[in-house]
Amino acid sequence: MAVDVVMPQMGESIFEGTITKWLKKPGDQVERDEPLFEISTDKVDAEIPSPSAGILKEIRIPEGQTVPIQTVVAVIDGAGAAAASAPPPAVIPTPDKPTLPSPAAPAAKPVPPAAAAPPAAAPGAERIHSSPLVRRLAKEHGIDLASLEGTGAGGRITKQDMEAAIAAQSGSAPAVAPSLPGAAARPTPPPPPQAAAPAGAPAVHGSQFVPVLQVAVPRERIYFGSYEVQPLSVMRQKIAEHMVASTHVSPHVYSVDEIDLTKVASLRAKSKDDFEKRYETKLTFMPFFVKAAVAGLRAYPALNASLDGASVVLHKEINIGIAVALDWGLIVPVIKNAGEKNFLGIQRNLNDLAERARSKKLKPEEVQEGTFSITNPGVFGGLIGLPVISQPNVGILGLGAIEKRPVVIDDAIAIRSMCYVTLSYDHRVVDGAIAHQFLHKVKEALENWSEPLV
Repeated sequence: MAVDVVMPQMGESIFEGTITKWLKKPGDQVERDEPLFEISTDKVDAEIPSPSAGILKEIRIPEGQTVPIQTVVAVIDGAGAAAASAPPPAVIPTPDKPTLPSPAAPAAKPVPPAAAAPPAAAPGAERIHSSPLVRRLAKEHGIDLASLEGTGAGGRITKQDMEAAIAAQSGSAPAVAPSLPGAAARPTPPPPPQAAAPAGAPAVHGSQFVPVLQVAVPRERIYFGSYEVQPLSVMRQKIAEHMVASTHVSPHVYSVDEIDLTKVASLRAKSKDDFEKRYETKLTFMPFFVKAAVAGLRAYPALNASLDGASVVLHKEINIGIAVALDWGLIVPVIKNAGEKNFLGIQRNLNDLAERARSKKLKPEEVQEGTFSITNPGVFGGLIGLPVISQPNVGILGLGAIEKRPVVIDDAIAIRSMCYVTLSYDHRVVDGAIAHQFLHKVKEALENWSEPLV
Protein backbone atom coordinates (compact mmCIF):
# COMPACT_ATOMS: atom_id res chain seq x y z
CA MET A 1 0.00 0.00 0.00
CA ALA A 2 1.50 3.32 -1.09
CA VAL A 3 1.46 6.14 1.47
CA ASP A 4 1.88 9.76 0.30
CA VAL A 5 4.19 12.00 2.33
CA VAL A 6 2.98 15.61 2.12
CA MET A 7 4.45 18.99 2.98
CA PRO A 8 2.87 19.87 6.37
CA GLN A 9 1.49 23.27 7.34
CA MET A 10 3.76 24.78 9.99
CA GLY A 11 1.59 27.75 10.93
CA GLU A 12 -1.68 29.52 10.09
CA SER A 13 -0.01 32.05 7.78
CA ILE A 14 2.45 29.57 6.22
CA PHE A 15 1.38 27.99 2.95
CA GLU A 16 4.67 26.63 1.64
CA GLY A 17 7.89 25.07 2.88
CA THR A 18 11.38 24.37 1.56
CA ILE A 19 12.93 20.91 1.78
CA THR A 20 16.46 21.52 3.04
CA LYS A 21 17.62 17.93 3.53
CA TRP A 22 16.45 14.37 2.92
CA LEU A 23 17.47 12.08 5.78
CA LYS A 24 16.62 8.94 3.79
CA LYS A 25 17.13 7.91 0.17
CA PRO A 26 14.91 5.85 -2.13
CA GLY A 27 15.06 2.20 -1.18
CA ASP A 28 15.74 2.86 2.52
CA GLN A 29 13.64 1.23 5.21
CA VAL A 30 11.83 3.79 7.40
CA GLU A 31 9.87 3.38 10.60
CA ARG A 32 6.75 5.29 11.57
CA ASP A 33 7.64 8.66 13.22
CA GLU A 34 11.31 8.29 12.21
CA PRO A 35 12.75 11.61 10.91
CA LEU A 36 12.40 11.56 7.13
CA PHE A 37 13.35 15.05 5.90
CA GLU A 38 14.06 18.58 7.14
CA ILE A 39 12.09 21.66 6.09
CA SER A 40 12.49 25.38 6.57
CA THR A 41 9.84 28.10 6.82
CA ASP A 42 9.82 31.58 8.38
CA LYS A 43 8.40 30.06 11.59
CA VAL A 44 10.32 26.86 12.05
CA ASP A 45 13.18 24.64 10.92
CA ALA A 46 12.00 21.13 11.69
CA GLU A 47 12.52 17.44 11.07
CA ILE A 48 9.38 15.89 9.61
CA PRO A 49 8.63 12.32 10.74
CA SER A 50 7.54 9.52 8.47
CA PRO A 51 3.76 9.01 8.51
CA SER A 52 4.15 5.25 8.01
CA ALA A 53 6.60 2.36 8.21
CA GLY A 54 7.83 0.86 4.96
CA ILE A 55 10.26 1.42 2.12
CA LEU A 56 10.88 4.94 0.77
CA LYS A 57 9.79 4.24 -2.77
CA GLU A 58 10.14 7.66 -4.39
CA ILE A 59 11.34 11.18 -3.63
CA ARG A 60 9.33 13.63 -5.73
CA ILE A 61 10.70 16.93 -4.46
CA PRO A 62 14.49 17.35 -4.29
CA GLU A 63 16.42 19.31 -1.68
CA GLY A 64 16.27 23.09 -2.02
CA GLN A 65 12.85 23.21 -3.65
CA THR A 66 9.95 25.20 -2.17
CA VAL A 67 6.46 23.77 -2.58
CA PRO A 68 2.96 24.58 -1.24
CA ILE A 69 1.58 22.74 1.77
CA GLN A 70 -0.14 19.39 1.09
CA THR A 71 2.13 18.81 -1.92
CA VAL A 72 3.16 15.14 -2.15
CA VAL A 73 6.93 15.17 -1.63
CA ALA A 74 7.58 11.43 -1.41
CA VAL A 75 5.90 8.03 -1.50
CA ILE A 76 6.37 5.21 1.00
CA ASP A 77 5.60 1.61 0.10
CA GLY A 78 3.87 0.37 3.25
CA ALA A 79 3.80 -3.22 1.97
CA GLY A 80 7.54 -3.07 1.51
CA ALA A 81 8.08 -3.17 5.26
CA ALA A 82 7.56 -6.93 5.20
CA ALA A 83 9.35 -7.56 1.91
CA ALA A 84 12.70 -9.34 1.90
CA SER A 85 14.29 -6.87 -0.47
CA ALA A 86 13.63 -3.22 -1.07
CA PRO A 87 12.50 -1.93 -4.48
CA PRO A 88 15.14 -0.26 -6.64
CA PRO A 89 15.69 3.43 -5.87
CA ALA A 90 13.55 5.76 -7.90
CA VAL A 91 15.15 8.54 -9.88
CA ILE A 92 14.24 11.98 -8.61
CA PRO A 93 11.97 13.54 -11.24
CA THR A 94 12.69 16.91 -12.67
CA PRO A 95 10.89 19.88 -11.05
CA ASP A 96 8.81 20.47 -14.20
CA LYS A 97 6.55 17.49 -13.48
CA PRO A 98 3.06 18.59 -14.59
CA THR A 99 1.43 17.79 -11.26
CA LEU A 100 3.84 19.91 -9.21
CA PRO A 101 4.14 23.68 -8.94
CA SER A 102 7.34 25.19 -10.27
CA PRO A 103 9.83 26.34 -7.61
CA ALA A 104 10.72 29.38 -9.65
CA ALA A 105 8.74 32.60 -9.80
CA PRO A 106 5.49 31.95 -11.65
CA ALA A 107 5.09 33.46 -15.07
CA ALA A 108 2.24 35.86 -15.64
CA LYS A 109 -0.98 34.12 -16.48
CA PRO A 110 -4.07 35.82 -17.85
CA VAL A 111 -7.01 36.33 -15.56
CA PRO A 112 -9.45 33.55 -16.44
CA PRO A 113 -12.77 34.81 -17.78
CA ALA A 114 -15.84 34.35 -15.63
CA ALA A 115 -17.18 31.78 -18.10
CA ALA A 116 -14.10 29.57 -17.58
CA ALA A 117 -14.63 29.32 -13.83
CA PRO A 118 -15.63 25.89 -12.49
CA PRO A 119 -19.44 25.56 -12.41
CA ALA A 120 -19.49 24.68 -8.70
CA ALA A 121 -17.67 27.85 -7.72
CA ALA A 122 -20.36 30.40 -8.43
CA PRO A 123 -19.68 33.88 -7.01
CA GLY A 124 -20.86 34.12 -3.43
CA ALA A 125 -21.56 30.39 -3.25
CA GLU A 126 -18.70 29.83 -0.82
CA ARG A 127 -16.06 31.81 1.01
CA ILE A 128 -13.09 32.80 -1.12
CA HIS A 129 -9.90 31.61 0.59
CA SER A 130 -7.26 34.33 0.62
CA SER A 131 -5.03 36.24 3.01
CA PRO A 132 -5.60 39.83 4.20
CA LEU A 133 -2.69 40.92 1.97
CA VAL A 134 -4.30 39.36 -1.11
CA ARG A 135 -7.67 40.97 -0.33
CA ARG A 136 -6.01 44.37 0.12
CA LEU A 137 -4.16 44.05 -3.20
CA ALA A 138 -7.39 43.04 -4.93
CA LYS A 139 -9.11 46.14 -3.56
CA GLU A 140 -6.20 48.42 -4.53
CA HIS A 141 -6.12 47.14 -8.11
CA GLY A 142 -9.88 46.65 -8.61
CA ILE A 143 -9.64 42.89 -9.13
CA ASP A 144 -12.61 40.63 -8.37
CA LEU A 145 -11.29 37.66 -6.34
CA ALA A 146 -14.19 35.54 -7.57
CA SER A 147 -12.75 35.79 -11.09
CA LEU A 148 -9.43 34.21 -10.05
CA GLU A 149 -8.59 30.54 -9.81
CA GLY A 150 -6.40 29.95 -6.78
CA THR A 151 -3.35 27.69 -7.10
CA GLY A 152 -2.81 27.34 -3.34
CA ALA A 153 -3.96 24.58 -1.03
CA GLY A 154 -7.71 24.03 -1.23
CA GLY A 155 -8.03 26.57 -4.06
CA ARG A 156 -6.58 29.38 -1.93
CA ILE A 157 -5.70 32.53 -3.88
CA THR A 158 -2.00 33.16 -3.20
CA LYS A 159 0.12 36.28 -3.45
CA GLN A 160 1.62 34.88 -6.67
CA ASP A 161 -1.86 34.47 -8.17
CA MET A 162 -2.63 38.08 -7.34
CA GLU A 163 0.70 39.32 -8.76
CA ALA A 164 0.01 37.43 -11.97
CA ALA A 165 -3.46 38.97 -12.19
CA ILE A 166 -2.07 42.47 -11.57
CA ALA A 167 0.59 41.90 -14.21
CA ALA A 168 -2.00 40.64 -16.70
CA GLN A 169 -4.13 43.68 -15.97
CA SER A 170 -1.23 46.07 -16.60
CA GLY A 171 0.24 44.03 -19.46
CA SER A 172 3.62 43.44 -17.83
CA ALA A 173 5.21 40.43 -16.15
CA PRO A 174 5.42 40.50 -12.36
CA ALA A 175 8.80 40.94 -10.77
CA VAL A 176 8.96 38.25 -8.14
CA ALA A 177 12.07 37.56 -6.13
CA PRO A 178 13.49 34.01 -6.32
CA SER A 179 12.45 31.86 -3.39
CA LEU A 180 15.26 29.31 -3.55
CA PRO A 181 18.75 29.65 -2.07
CA GLY A 182 20.35 28.52 -5.32
CA ALA A 183 22.05 30.44 -8.07
CA ALA A 184 18.97 32.56 -8.76
CA ALA A 185 18.98 33.90 -5.21
CA ARG A 186 22.73 34.49 -5.03
CA PRO A 187 23.77 38.13 -5.62
CA THR A 188 25.78 38.74 -8.79
CA PRO A 189 28.96 40.82 -8.84
CA PRO A 190 28.33 44.58 -8.91
CA PRO A 191 27.71 46.13 -12.34
CA PRO A 192 29.93 48.87 -13.71
CA PRO A 193 29.41 52.28 -12.02
CA GLN A 194 27.71 53.74 -15.06
CA ALA A 195 25.12 50.94 -15.25
CA ALA A 196 21.85 52.07 -13.69
CA ALA A 197 19.35 49.72 -12.11
CA PRO A 198 17.05 48.16 -14.76
CA ALA A 199 13.72 49.80 -15.24
CA GLY A 200 11.91 46.63 -14.24
CA ALA A 201 13.76 46.24 -10.93
CA PRO A 202 11.45 45.45 -8.03
CA ALA A 203 10.41 48.44 -5.95
CA VAL A 204 9.28 48.71 -2.35
CA HIS A 205 5.54 48.27 -2.78
CA GLY A 206 2.79 46.49 -0.94
CA SER A 207 2.18 44.16 -3.88
CA GLN A 208 5.40 42.20 -3.45
CA PHE A 209 8.03 41.21 -0.92
CA VAL A 210 11.42 42.82 -1.60
CA PRO A 211 14.53 40.82 -0.64
CA VAL A 212 17.15 42.70 1.33
CA LEU A 213 19.64 42.66 -1.54
CA GLN A 214 17.14 43.75 -4.20
CA VAL A 215 15.80 47.04 -2.90
CA ALA A 216 15.75 49.84 -5.46
CA VAL A 217 19.19 51.23 -4.61
CA PRO A 218 22.03 51.51 -7.16
CA ARG A 219 24.29 48.49 -6.83
CA GLU A 220 27.45 50.64 -6.64
CA ARG A 221 26.13 51.99 -3.32
CA ILE A 222 25.79 48.46 -1.89
CA TYR A 223 29.09 46.95 -3.02
CA PHE A 224 32.13 48.98 -2.03
CA GLY A 225 35.54 48.36 -0.50
CA SER A 226 36.21 44.87 0.84
CA TYR A 227 33.14 42.72 1.28
CA GLU A 228 31.88 39.18 1.51
CA VAL A 229 28.60 38.10 -0.11
CA GLN A 230 26.55 35.48 1.75
CA PRO A 231 23.21 34.30 0.34
CA LEU A 232 20.27 34.44 2.74
CA SER A 233 19.31 31.08 4.20
CA VAL A 234 15.89 29.73 3.29
CA MET A 235 14.65 30.44 6.82
CA ARG A 236 16.01 33.99 6.70
CA GLN A 237 14.26 34.62 3.36
CA LYS A 238 10.97 33.37 4.80
CA ILE A 239 11.36 35.52 7.92
CA ALA A 240 12.03 38.53 5.70
CA GLU A 241 8.86 37.90 3.68
CA HIS A 242 6.76 37.38 6.80
CA MET A 243 8.04 40.54 8.49
CA VAL A 244 7.58 42.69 5.38
CA ALA A 245 4.05 41.31 4.97
CA SER A 246 3.24 42.07 8.62
CA THR A 247 4.37 45.69 8.38
CA HIS A 248 2.38 46.15 5.16
CA VAL A 249 -0.78 44.53 6.54
CA SER A 250 -0.86 45.87 10.12
CA PRO A 251 -0.48 49.55 11.08
CA HIS A 252 1.90 49.14 14.02
CA VAL A 253 1.58 51.30 17.14
CA TYR A 254 3.77 50.94 20.24
CA SER A 255 3.12 51.54 23.92
CA VAL A 256 5.83 51.32 26.61
CA ASP A 257 5.59 50.88 30.37
CA GLU A 258 8.08 50.25 33.17
CA ILE A 259 7.58 47.47 35.71
CA ASP A 260 9.12 47.03 39.15
CA LEU A 261 10.13 43.36 39.23
CA THR A 262 11.83 43.46 42.62
CA LYS A 263 9.33 41.09 44.21
CA VAL A 264 9.49 38.63 41.30
CA ALA A 265 13.31 38.80 41.09
CA SER A 266 13.63 38.19 44.83
CA LEU A 267 11.23 35.23 44.70
CA ARG A 268 13.06 33.68 41.75
CA ALA A 269 16.51 34.15 43.33
CA LYS A 270 15.31 32.52 46.55
CA SER A 271 13.48 29.61 44.86
CA LYS A 272 15.40 28.70 41.69
CA ASP A 273 17.82 26.13 43.19
CA ASP A 274 15.16 24.26 45.13
CA PHE A 275 12.75 24.55 42.17
CA GLU A 276 15.26 22.90 39.81
CA LYS A 277 16.12 20.10 42.28
CA ARG A 278 12.48 19.33 43.06
CA TYR A 279 10.98 19.56 39.57
CA GLU A 280 14.08 18.95 37.38
CA THR A 281 13.47 22.05 35.29
CA LYS A 282 15.03 25.52 35.41
CA LEU A 283 13.13 28.48 36.82
CA THR A 284 13.23 31.49 34.48
CA PHE A 285 11.49 34.88 34.37
CA MET A 286 9.39 34.00 31.31
CA PRO A 287 6.55 32.10 33.07
CA PHE A 288 5.95 35.15 35.28
CA PHE A 289 5.40 37.23 32.15
CA VAL A 290 3.24 34.55 30.52
CA LYS A 291 0.94 34.40 33.55
CA ALA A 292 0.76 38.21 33.67
CA ALA A 293 -0.04 38.34 29.92
CA VAL A 294 -2.82 35.78 30.43
CA ALA A 295 -4.34 38.04 33.11
CA GLY A 296 -4.15 41.01 30.72
CA LEU A 297 -5.71 39.06 27.82
CA ARG A 298 -8.57 37.88 29.99
CA ALA A 299 -9.30 41.44 31.03
CA TYR A 300 -8.88 42.87 27.49
CA PRO A 301 -9.76 40.14 24.93
CA ALA A 302 -9.40 42.55 22.01
CA LEU A 303 -5.69 41.71 22.13
CA ASN A 304 -6.38 37.98 21.95
CA ALA A 305 -7.85 38.34 18.49
CA SER A 306 -7.29 38.20 14.74
CA LEU A 307 -8.72 40.27 11.90
CA ASP A 308 -10.47 38.48 9.04
CA GLY A 309 -11.50 41.06 6.46
CA ALA A 310 -14.17 43.20 8.13
CA SER A 311 -14.61 40.78 11.05
CA VAL A 312 -12.71 40.53 14.34
CA VAL A 313 -12.16 36.98 15.56
CA LEU A 314 -12.04 36.89 19.37
CA HIS A 315 -10.28 33.69 20.43
CA LYS A 316 -11.62 31.85 23.46
CA GLU A 317 -8.35 29.98 24.01
CA ILE A 318 -5.22 31.86 25.07
CA ASN A 319 -2.30 30.39 23.12
CA ILE A 320 0.95 32.27 23.77
CA GLY A 321 3.70 32.16 21.14
CA ILE A 322 7.21 32.54 22.60
CA ALA A 323 9.98 33.77 20.29
CA VAL A 324 13.07 31.54 20.60
CA ALA A 325 16.37 32.81 19.17
CA LEU A 326 18.35 30.23 17.19
CA ASP A 327 21.82 30.41 15.67
CA TRP A 328 20.19 30.32 12.23
CA GLY A 329 17.05 32.42 12.77
CA LEU A 330 13.99 32.79 14.96
CA ILE A 331 11.18 30.41 15.85
CA VAL A 332 7.87 30.91 17.68
CA PRO A 333 6.58 27.75 19.39
CA VAL A 334 3.18 28.08 21.04
CA ILE A 335 2.06 27.33 24.61
CA LYS A 336 -1.47 26.03 24.01
CA ASN A 337 -4.21 26.87 26.53
CA ALA A 338 -1.83 28.93 28.66
CA GLY A 339 -4.79 30.22 30.65
CA GLU A 340 -5.51 26.71 31.94
CA LYS A 341 -1.96 25.86 33.04
CA ASN A 342 -0.42 26.55 36.44
CA PHE A 343 2.99 28.15 36.87
CA LEU A 344 4.92 24.85 36.92
CA GLY A 345 3.10 23.58 33.84
CA ILE A 346 3.99 26.73 31.90
CA GLN A 347 7.64 26.58 32.96
CA ARG A 348 7.97 22.95 31.92
CA ASN A 349 6.20 23.63 28.63
CA LEU A 350 8.49 26.60 27.94
CA ASN A 351 11.71 24.70 28.63
CA ASP A 352 10.57 21.71 26.56
CA LEU A 353 9.54 23.81 23.54
CA ALA A 354 12.74 25.89 23.62
CA GLU A 355 14.95 22.81 23.82
CA ARG A 356 13.20 21.02 20.97
CA ALA A 357 13.14 24.20 18.87
CA ARG A 358 16.94 24.39 19.05
CA SER A 359 17.28 20.70 18.12
CA LYS A 360 14.71 20.89 15.28
CA LYS A 361 12.35 18.48 17.02
CA LEU A 362 9.19 20.63 17.06
CA LYS A 363 6.00 19.18 15.62
CA PRO A 364 4.00 21.22 13.07
CA GLU A 365 1.09 21.74 15.47
CA GLU A 366 3.44 23.25 18.07
CA VAL A 367 3.98 26.40 15.98
CA GLN A 368 0.32 26.84 15.03
CA GLU A 369 -2.74 28.56 16.48
CA GLY A 370 -0.94 31.25 18.48
CA THR A 371 -3.26 34.07 19.57
CA PHE A 372 -0.67 36.41 21.16
CA SER A 373 3.13 36.52 21.25
CA ILE A 374 5.96 37.43 23.63
CA THR A 375 9.56 38.15 22.63
CA ASN A 376 12.46 38.78 24.98
CA PRO A 377 15.26 40.95 23.54
CA GLY A 378 16.15 41.79 27.14
CA VAL A 379 17.90 38.46 27.53
CA PHE A 380 20.58 39.88 25.21
CA GLY A 381 20.78 43.15 27.11
CA GLY A 382 18.29 45.25 25.15
CA LEU A 383 16.48 47.86 27.24
CA ILE A 384 13.57 48.46 24.84
CA GLY A 385 12.49 46.65 21.69
CA LEU A 386 9.76 47.42 19.16
CA PRO A 387 8.83 43.97 17.84
CA VAL A 388 6.93 43.29 14.63
CA ILE A 389 3.55 41.61 15.09
CA SER A 390 3.44 37.90 14.26
CA GLN A 391 0.51 37.49 11.87
CA PRO A 392 -2.36 36.84 12.25
CA ASN A 393 -2.08 38.14 15.84
CA VAL A 394 -2.90 41.76 16.67
CA GLY A 395 -0.37 42.16 19.49
CA ILE A 396 3.08 41.15 20.71
CA LEU A 397 4.76 41.93 24.05
CA GLY A 398 8.46 42.83 24.04
CA LEU A 399 10.49 42.43 27.24
CA GLY A 400 13.52 44.56 28.03
CA ALA A 401 16.45 43.69 30.26
CA ILE A 402 15.80 43.37 34.01
CA GLU A 403 18.34 45.57 35.78
CA LYS A 404 18.70 47.39 39.05
CA ARG A 405 18.11 51.14 38.88
CA PRO A 406 17.52 53.95 41.41
CA VAL A 407 13.85 54.89 41.55
CA VAL A 408 11.72 57.07 43.79
CA ILE A 409 9.61 55.11 46.29
CA ASP A 410 7.53 57.16 48.76
CA ASP A 411 9.70 60.25 48.19
CA ALA A 412 12.86 58.27 48.86
CA ILE A 413 15.43 56.87 46.42
CA ALA A 414 15.57 53.08 46.39
CA ILE A 415 17.35 50.45 44.28
CA ARG A 416 14.81 48.30 42.44
CA SER A 417 14.87 45.62 39.71
CA MET A 418 13.20 47.40 36.81
CA CYS A 419 12.12 46.31 33.32
CA TYR A 420 10.70 48.14 30.31
CA VAL A 421 7.94 46.31 28.42
CA THR A 422 6.67 47.26 24.97
CA LEU A 423 3.34 46.33 23.42
CA SER A 424 3.21 46.41 19.60
CA TYR A 425 -0.39 46.31 18.42
CA ASP A 426 -2.46 46.47 15.26
CA HIS A 427 -4.23 49.83 15.26
CA ARG A 428 -6.99 48.47 13.03
CA VAL A 429 -8.26 46.47 16.01
CA VAL A 430 -6.66 47.90 19.16
CA ASP A 431 -6.62 51.54 20.30
CA GLY A 432 -4.13 53.17 22.64
CA ALA A 433 -6.53 53.18 25.59
CA ILE A 434 -6.95 49.40 25.49
CA ALA A 435 -3.21 48.90 24.95
CA HIS A 436 -2.25 50.90 28.04
CA GLN A 437 -4.96 49.29 30.15
CA PHE A 438 -3.58 45.91 29.12
CA LEU A 439 -0.05 46.96 30.05
CA HIS A 440 -1.28 48.27 33.39
CA LYS A 441 -2.88 44.88 34.10
CA VAL A 442 0.38 43.11 33.26
CA LYS A 443 2.29 45.56 35.47
CA GLU A 444 -0.15 45.07 38.35
CA ALA A 445 0.08 41.27 38.16
CA LEU A 446 3.89 41.31 38.26
CA GLU A 447 4.40 43.99 40.89
CA ASN A 448 1.86 42.35 43.23
CA TRP A 449 2.78 38.75 42.50
CA SER A 450 1.00 36.35 44.82
CA GLU A 451 0.64 33.10 42.86
CA PRO A 452 2.53 30.03 44.16
CA LEU A 453 5.21 28.53 41.92
CA VAL A 454 3.65 25.06 41.95
